[in-house]
Formats: sequence, C-alpha cells, structure tokens
Amino acid sequence: MRGSDQPDIEAGIAAIRETVRTLPAKSGVYRMQDARGDVLYVGKARVLRNRVANYTQVERLPLRLKRMVSQTRSMTIVTTNSEAEALLLEAQLIKRFRPPYNVLLRDDKSFPFILLRADHAFPRIMKHRGARKARGDYYGPFASAGSVNTTINALQKLFLLRSCTDSFFARRDRPCLLYQIKRCSAPCVGRIDEADYAELVGEAKDFLGGRSSAVQRKIEAQMAGAAEALDFERAAMLRDRLRAATFIQGSQAINAGGLGDADIFAMATKAGQVAVQAFFIRGGQNWGHRAFFPAHTEGLTEDEVLTSFLGQFYEEVPPARCILVDRVLPEAALLAEAFRASAGGKVEIAVPRRGDRRRLILQAARNAVEALDRRLAESSTQAKIMREVTEFFELPEVPQRIEIYDNSHIQGVNALGAMVVAGPEGFRKGQYRKFNIKTARSDDDLGMMREVMARRFGRAMAEDPDRESGTWPDLVLIDGGKGQLGAVKEVVEELGIESLPLIGVAKGPHHGRDGREVFHFPDGREKVLPVNSSVLFYLQRLRDEAHRFAIGAHRDKRSRAITASPLDEIPGIGPARKRALLLHFGTASKVRAASLDDLQRAPGISAAVAQSVYDFYHPNG
Repeated sequence: MRGSDQPDIEAGIAAIRETVRTLPAKSGVYRMQDARGDVLYVGKARVLRNRVANYTQVERLPLRLKRMVSQTRSMTIVTTNSEAEALLLEAQLIKRFRPPYNVLLRDDKSFPFILLRADHAFPRIMKHRGARKARGDYYGPFASAGSVNTTINALQKLFLLRSCTDSFFARRDRPCLLYQIKRCSAPCVGRIDEADYAELVGEAKDFLGGRSSAVQRKIEAQMAGAAEALDFERAAMLRDRLRAATFIQGSQAINAGGLGDADIFAMATKAGQVAVQAFFIRGGQNWGHRAFFPAHTEGLTEDEVLTSFLGQFYEEVPPARCILVDRVLPEAALLAEAFRASAGGKVEIAVPRRGDRRRLILQAARNAVEALDRRLAESSTQAKIMREVTEFFELPEVPQRIEIYDNSHIQGVNALGAMVVAGPEGFRKGQYRKFNIKTARSDDDLGMMREVMARRFGRAMAEDPDRESGTWPDLVLIDGGKGQLGAVKEVVEELGIESLPLIGVAKGPHHGRDGREVFHFPDGREKVLPVNSSVLFYLQRLRDEAHRFAIGAHRDKRSRAITASPLDEIPGIGPARKRALLLHFGTASKVRAASLDDLQRAPGISAAVAQSVYDFYHPNG
C-alpha cells in the first residue's frame, strides 16, 4: 500500500478488530461494509473469530484484500448452525448485495423448467421460470427458453397433453387447432376421459424421468396391436408419437446414456477472464448447455472461483444428485453437504478419471475454451467500438454505463417512457426501467420526455448526488432530434446537474442525410457516421433495443388495460371472487344488474361479500 493509504487501512483494521472482540467461536457469515454502509464483501467461516481476525494481518493479504480492508468501516455478523448453512447464506447474500470483492455470477437469468401441473383433473404441461410455488412436477433446468419450447412441442406430439390455461380450457365447446394438428387430446370437450388422460400423464412423467425406453416399447406394442386390429387411424397416431419420441432423443447432442441426472462443469481461464461451461443431464438426456463468465475473479485461485460459482449457481437451481467437475475442489465435501437438502438426498461431487463421464468432462472443457475464445474476440472488438464511441461523442473516458430513452404510446393511450442500460459488456437487462406517464399529456412527446428525465435524475440527485453508486450514466442517448434533446437539456439544467453527456439520435431516412442517423449535440452541432461504420451499427442496436423494450412494455400495459374488469374497482374483491362472479353470471354487466339474493347464491360468495358488491353498485339502496 502507498503511504497515503496508510490512514485508510489503519481505520479498516481498527473496525475489524472492534468486531473481532465480540465474535463467538461459531460458524457464520460476515459482511464488510464501507463508510456509506454498502457491502464490500460477503464471506463464510467455520469459526468466525479466527477467520475475521486474519484480515488484521494485512502483511499476509494480497493487494486486492488490502484495498478491501482499507475501505472497511463496519461489519455485520450472522451466526449459523453449521459451515454448510453458512455457505448457503453466503451465496444468498452475494446474490442480494453483489459486492465488488466477491466472485459474481453475472448471468443471473432464471433457468426455465418444464412444469407438469397437478392442480387440475387434466394436468397442463407448460414452461416455467421463477419460484416453484405451483403444485406439480418440475423438470429441468434447461439451458435456454428455446430448448424448453422445442422439447414441449415434441412432448405435446408424443403425449397429447394440453398446454392451454385453465380459463381457456373451461370456455371451450369444441376442440382448438392443437387437436386438429395432433398436439392435444382435447380433454376440454371430452375427446379423452380422465383415466386415459392420466395414463398419458404417467407416460410423460416416465419419459421425463429417464424411463423413455419403456415408454417407447409400450407405444410400439400399442401400435402393433392397432395394426393387427386394422385400426389404421390409431396406428398412424401412435406412429407419429413414436416419431416425436425419436426426435427428442435424437436432439440430444451429448451421449449421456446411463448417467441419469447430472450437472457437468468445466472451467477455462485466459487473459484474466474465466469461463465455466455447464451441461445439464436429466434422465440420461441432454437438456442443454450454457457458458458463464464470472466477474471479480482477479487474485483468486481457479478452485476458489469454481467453488464460489457453484455456491451461487445452486442458490436457486436445484442440484443434480451427481455433479461432475474438471478439478479437485478442497471444499467439495462442504458443497455436497450444503446441497443435500435442496437436492432431496445425498449429492456426489466427483472428478471423473475414465469412461463416458471423463469424455463428457473433456467435451465440456473444450466448450469452455471455445466459449472463452469467442468472448475474448468479442471483447476485443467491443473495446475498439467503445473507444471509437468515446472519440465520436468527445467523452473524457470510455463510458461504463450508457442509458438510452424512448417513449411509446398509441394515439395518446397507455403512454410510458423506457430506459435501457448498456455497458462495455453488453445490455444490462436487470437495470432496465419503465416510467408510466403521470402528468404529461400522452400526445406530448416532449412533455413525456421531460417527465421521464425529471423523475430519473431527480431521484438520482436525491439519493446519490455525489455519483458514488455507479448508477449515473456516462452517456445519455435520447431517441429523437433537437426538440427531445432540448427538453432533456432543460430538465438537467433545472436540476443543477453538470457534466452529463446528452445526445439526441434522429432516425433516418427522413431525418438523416442519405438515410443515416443524425446525432445532435447539446451545443447545436450535428454529426453523422459512415454507412458501414461499426460504431453506427452499435448505436443503432442500442436505439433499437430501447424501442423494443418500450414497445414491449407498452403492449403489456395495453393488455392489462384490455383485460381489466369493472369488478376490479370493488373493494375486497380479489381474483378468486371476481372469477367466481364472472363464471356464475357470465359478464360484469350481469353482476351489476344482479339482485342481492342472486349474488348470495353465487358459489364461493358469502353473504357479506354479496352485500359489499350490491352496495357498490347500488349506493342509494
């Protein structure tokens, strides 16, 4: 450490020593915080007192941890019953606080699952993300939404299970198109009874659970029996189901037969960056693969990076009972113990040395190297583009955060503003924001832009006037020309904000020379880029992403408005009671016209609720 940093590190050591004085000899999790209270680091310990005390031995710490100690001003301690419990809590807190000194799993998108619901006489098959609250059987994770959609389409052909919502199911009086194209058995209109449908559901569970061969043999026998009975229509239907089964199995690019359920991880490092390649095997079938690129890995060993990665990866995703890795992890036993509860049994973390498992690890390792090479090549190109963006917009340094704004409405209805965020590493979708227009007229584009910017930067000035949180943009792009840019400039000046680079992007062909975008600067200057400029393509992608997000958010808002019901305005009427009233009376207007006696006879509606509905529509009795 430099001499000028000595007072800071002494203050950090003092804060840590003060905490050590009160620490028990128990396992737990500690958080290091700076002067603002922001979390710098989350760590676990088998013995808290010993682990935290190590940070006071600064001469033994690497430079990265010395910097952390110099910023530390307070600590928060949580004791746990075991080190395994501490590991799980550590992963949760890292995901929550995203500290700058922890390894971070940057790809925090939830994984898709296939859900076979169990809350209906005719269970529905569907794609699912997020918390697993619905009753039913979950199969996954799948590496991408595309792999789930492809599998569900094939499973519909194979087992003819419905995918429609319960409300759509209840309203049918004739089969829908899926029945016509042989992707549903039409239980909604009685084309299959509950027992036969339950048999299809059981076969689907067997197939997804890894017993696909038995399912295929059963269908083959049924097809042969139908052919012998000269029931050629049924034989043709069973033949199509067999083809669907063959398609699913043929789409498995990895030979994982006999492996059962397993997750496979291999890591590659190069030029200071890390890639972790994951394969997901369920029931001997490959359910996809994905590469991850953890952040904040500087100064850590590869074992430490992979251990931290696995802890965070399985914070939400249920672990397979078999986890194969490409290196020996010192904390493998601790990880296995921590994962035991969520896996529903013993978890094995192993490094295969021979056979099919070893070949899978080597294949994952090759994929990790290739993914990292692609990432580095893209980073090199992206770095060049970012330098050119810096020069073109005359910025003091390469922008780490770019915000792009757009508005969306249709004839002044359901207006909103949208903010998209990008950085050198790409779009940061978790930081996108939408602004429902509250005060500006929906047909006033300039007024809407003023409102959006006033709310965005008014809040920023109130919460972080010193721009220390990393959420202030280094470049603001506004979808529009001089008028929109002028409106934004007025708002920024009124808020007293200085040194905020603002650029208006006017779209071609009508607004740009030769069909090219014109970039408007606050001082009135205009610039254009060559048609084949990589910087132009990059800026167009930013603008198009903002437009896409704004249109998508507007559609969602419009859909909610379309499906809104007058019953939503009645106090104390939630979704279940609203559904009961609509199912009984048919329309909201008939609910309004119903007598008190009629309301009380509606299933699921108590006398008190009926009185509340009646009084709402008849305030004068």
